[in-house]
Amino acid sequence: MGDMPFSGLFKSRRGVAAGPVGARPSIAISAQDKLGIVEDLEASGLASFWATDAQGNLTYLSPAILEGLGREAAAVEGRPLPSVFAPISSDNDARSLGLKLGTRKAFANFTVSAADKRSALVLRLSGRPSFDKGGEFLGFRGSGIDITEEFRSEEEATRLSRYDALTGLANRHRMAQCIDSTLNSFRQAKRSCAILMMDLDRFKAVNDTLGHAAGDQLLVQVAERLESVLGEAGEIGRLGGDEFQVMIPDVDDRGKLGEMAKKIITILSQPYSVEEGRCAIGASVGIAIAPYDGVERDELTRAADLALYAAKNGGRGQFRFYSADLEHDANLRKRMEDDLSDAIEAGFFTLEYQPIVALDGNRVVGLEALYVWDDPERGRVPAETFLPVAEGSRLIVPIGEWGLKKACEDAVQWPDSLRLVLNVSPVQFGDKRFVEMVGETLTETGLDPARLEIELSEAVFLSDQTATEKTISALFKLGVRLSLDQFGTGYTSLSYLRRAPFNMIKIGDSFFESTMIDELGDLDMIKAIVELTKVLGMETVAAGIESLELLNALRKRGIGHVQGFVFADTVTAEQVLEEIAGGQWTLDPVAEGSQRSGRRTVFRRIGLIHEDHYYEVTLRNLSRTGAMIEGLEDVPVGTMFVLDFGGGQLAVATVRRTDDDAQGVEFEAALVDDGAGGLCTRHRVSPYELASAGAPLSALPAGKYSGLGQPAPESSFPQFKLSHRAPKQGEGPQPA
Repeated sequence: MGDMPFSGLFKSRRGVAAGPVGARPSIAISAQDKLGIVEDLEASGLASFWATDAQGNLTYLSPAILEGLGREAAAVEGRPLPSVFAPISSDNDARSLGLKLGTRKAFANFTVSAADKRSALVLRLSGRPSFDKGGEFLGFRGSGIDITEEFRSEEEATRLSRYDALTGLANRHRMAQCIDSTLNSFRQAKRSCAILMMDLDRFKAVNDTLGHAAGDQLLVQVAERLESVLGEAGEIGRLGGDEFQVMIPDVDDRGKLGEMAKKIITILSQPYSVEEGRCAIGASVGIAIAPYDGVERDELTRAADLALYAAKNGGRGQFRFYSADLEHDANLRKRMEDDLSDAIEAGFFTLEYQPIVALDGNRVVGLEALYVWDDPERGRVPAETFLPVAEGSRLIVPIGEWGLKKACEDAVQWPDSLRLVLNVSPVQFGDKRFVEMVGETLTETGLDPARLEIELSEAVFLSDQTATEKTISALFKLGVRLSLDQFGTGYTSLSYLRRAPFNMIKIGDSFFESTMIDELGDLDMIKAIVELTKVLGMETVAAGIESLELLNALRKRGIGHVQGFVFADTVTAEQVLEEIAGGQWTLDPVAEGSQRSGRRTVFRRIGLIHEDHYYEVTLRNLSRTGAMIEGLEDVPVGTMFVLDFGGGQLAVATVRRTDDDAQGVEFEAALVDDGAGGLCTRHRVSPYELASAGAPLSALPAGKYSGLGQPAPESSFPQFKLSHRAPKQGEGPQPA
């Protein structure tokens, strides 16, 4: 290959003449001088050169390029050029280098990097084909300019423009691009995509007390924890301040998303160590899902923002799914706040009590006071509905003060063996007058402090640790009992639990959710907790127990006390007096308790589909596994319905019992938490999917599926008759 340009220079470049480059006129110069000029250019770093043979194999590379590759000449001589250099995908013309060589046409300024990723070398290559006098193709000759430093600087600038400098997460601009591109591609394929918006609770307090440097350290740790929870499941971004965003493609299962949100909240609520000391924060999460809550980025992120706002207003440390109702939540919330402030003076609040039963003899040893709001317009409002509003507006402080005084007045009429349990919210616990108010109430009512048990949630440990310990110590000195509610949600450390003077540990119902190993829940963990509390000199109570099977399993594992439907529902103060009048109060567990499975008393209209007919009925009770409906007469056991909760939420259900115009139905797939104390279906179905699946359009109310362009099939006669208590026709279902 002696007539090739630069051939043989891998071994000895001296004395080899350069081939002709064209017919252009030039100053006469010897081949030796030409080679000297090339060497000088290479030595100065102004230019480097390369050459291939007709097959595209390297015959020459300048020493500077070889040095940048970290290779010897012999290691690359004879190798195809594309095996040594690879195009950089961000180049304007990212076609393969092999294709460029194959066309035998000149090219310029083609950016390549070393194919061996151990080298950071980046070159801008130019080349042109070489032919002999007979027109035979000899190969390529070209030059290369080292742009490594320039390229890496631009790359870093690009990275900084797309990523958050503090945490390394995607920034607002990149997240917007990712969401836009994902939604655009998913829209055609009819795929789903979830957006989670979150911000940190009490982050401002960390900045104010420990300084901005501590706040920055905290944000870095938050980012690390988010990445540990989510892994490769989605794209995580920091939008600024303490606001974060997550995009999760191909997930619309609200059960999975809810569990993911709970896990995020739990891990972000664990204490942090920064140079200035330890601190604790919380997190709130709002969730929206495409295409149900929007198909464009703006509408989807707005939906997630509204859900986040609702989560924060619900008491923080919570998650919410977007629903159309949230559009009106601000007004409804303000109205509820106004009504709550009037309800105390108007006497609309009462207390009911749920028995706590000692399993050694099934004796009632305590009564937990529970708030009831009987509103003239709303009717009986569940505590889980109004207490978050009261807590967010700090109305929980006067409500809690009223509740403690009323409960103590009731309890002084009970025998000394019966103690009063009252749950105290973190907001109420953090009030400066809380301990003083407790002492004054005990003095005024005459209740023995040893009979009052104040129940605290683990959330109290998220506030100032010094203040928390001071308040707990002051309560202990008053002589009241202390219990820890919902133990196991993750905030308390064992070392702190050992120091705190708790008398009772209440095990949260999350431990009784079925697992892959045990249908009754994590019973091995229950046993371990019982052993721990024995060592610490504390008692245990299991709350929310509804079945005999679970009760017996807990008894075997050493649980001392139980609270739940398996023994009794809540009772009024008058009923308590009737029970204790007969002497010692004992309760026998009942199998029917399992049938009540955490049912929520509701009263609203929903849709019901049977065959090709759509009925409107009343939903009376709702649990994860079933519901009580009212409005259809003479429905036999075994009948299958589809319940339409609204918003695309359809649940297949089977009638298990019937009584006149009321039916108890069991769901084919269990409902999941909606983050607001309610329940929702895991998945939602769009009208278009139903229509494409061949569902009879006449089975749905007029107008629900407009625009589908399909004629309604002939209907049979309705099989069931609406009862006199059924809702009026034309009043559609309410969202679940």
